[in-house]
Parts: sequence; C-alpha cells; structure tokens
Amino acid sequence: MDSLLFAMPGNQDFAARLAKLLEWESGVLQQRRFPDGETYLRFLNPPGGRDVAIVCSMDRPDSKFLALYFAAQIARELGAARVGLILPYLPYMRQDARFQEGEGITARHFAGLLSGCCDWLITVDPHLHRYHDLNEIYSVPARVVNSAPAIAGWISRHIRHPVLIGPDAESEQWVAEVARAASCPYTVLQKIRRGDRDVAVSLPDAASLAGKTPVLVDDIASSARTMISAVSHLKAAGLAAPVCIAVHALFAGDAYAALQAAGAGRIVSCNTVTHASNAIDLCGTLASALQNRP
Repeated sequence: MDSLLFAMPGNQDFAARLAKLLEWESGVLQQRRFPDGETYLRFLNPPGGRDVAIVCSMDRPDSKFLALYFAAQIARELGAARVGLILPYLPYMRQDARFQEGEGITARHFAGLLSGCCDWLITVDPHLHRYHDLNEIYSVPARVVNSAPAIAGWISRHIRHPVLIGPDAESEQWVAEVARAASCPYTVLQKIRRGDRDVAVSLPDAASLAGKTPVLVDDIASSARTMISAVSHLKAAGLAAPVCIAVHALFAGDAYAALQAAGAGRIVSCNTVTHASNAIDLCGTLASALQNRP
C-alpha cells in the first residue's frame, strides 16, 4: 500500500528528507488556532485508504500532544488504512515508577494515550530505565531506532584519539556499544543526583585519559547539569576540553549557554530535536527502519 507522510509544525524539513529517502508522497496538514486557542486541523491530501505516517518530535510535549493526537484520530476518521507515528524524540519516560506517595506513573498513562490513536510508532533511543522494551507499556507495535552507529561514525570521522565517557552506571551498556563501533576506549562516571539541577559526578581514573580527547555521551541533555559537572571535573583534572554529544538536545532554559560557558570543547547532537548543535543526521537510519515498519 502506498504511504502518505505528514509533518506536524516544526518537523517539515525532517519529514521532507524522510519522504525523499523512502520515496513516499508528502502530504500537507493545515493547522491553526481558533481565537479561543483551540486547534484546527485539515488534511489537504485525502488519507482515505492510504497508509499514513505523521512525523512529530515530541520535545516540549504538552504544547504538541493534543494536535498530534487529533491529527492521528482525524486521519482514521477520514478512512486511513493505518496510522503510524514517527517520533524522533519520545517524552514521558522519566516517571517510570512511583518514587513518592501520591505520584503517578505517567510513562504508562502517556503510552496509553499514544497507543489509542495509532497503529504503530517508531522512535529513537527512548530513555528506557526500568522498562527494557517499549512494548512493555505500549499496546501497539513500538520500534526503537538505535543512534549508536551514527554517533560512532561521527566520532570516527571528527575526533582523534577519543575516549568515551558515560555520565553514570546506567549508561555503560549504551556507551560501550558506541565505543565498540568507534573502536575506542570508554569509562563511566559515578553520578549523584540530588535534584533536577543538582548533580555531582566523580571520575574513576583521570590518569587513564591522558593524551586522549574526552567525549561525553548522554542520551538526553535537558538541564545539562550532568555534562556541566563532568566538564568541570575533567578540566580540573587537566584534561582537554571535552566534546559533548547528546542524542536528544532538549536544553531547557539556559542549559546550552551554561554548558558552553562551562568550557565544553564542542557540543554536538543528533537531529531528533531541532537545535543549533545538530550535527549527526538520523534520517537515513530512520528511513532504513521504516522500510520494514511494524
């Protein structure tokens, strides 16, 4: 069945590249606000009988979700054969347990909402911690695309004598995969998080990093406090200014400027979230995965 690709606002360039790589037709989805703030949507390309995919990176999700939900449901209402969501960044994975009395497990609630409006979804490196697979909480087929090969390729092409540094013990398996693909060593920091913006790290063996270019790698840069603390630690140890790589460049508030001011040598991210630091293109990786979508 031929596929029709739509982009939510802000995702047009990413969607256009995907459509070209996949040889899918690009559709136009009109969106505007009514005077009272409600969302208006109109498909200018009929989705009836088509396999529809909608691209939307979900950073700042509360301002984006309702329009995405409506778009998927309207596509179904208009007779789309199947509706899939291409979400380069998938939010609401942080609250995957009840840490304090009175809290809810919002990861499951968000998964229920998305599962109710689509037939499949695909994303890049979600923040899986207590869940090992998205299909533990999503009731529709949910596929994860791995950014590690693309990141390793960028490191191999741009950095001499790299040593990868993971921000915490939880990152070791993922950082090790990037290091293997880039044929370089790695180490992992010990992290103590006291709050959303209060993070301390310790370097296990600074002497082993001498003569190498440290490369900090993390999946999400939100407050960037983990990277900022690590940069300060590495500088204090007399090491070269580290390259900082994030898969998802959220950079809330002044986080990006603060990381620059801390002395990062270069800040690089994948293009799952549009940002000035984007340097690692995952469109080809996603396109390959979409050839055999769920």
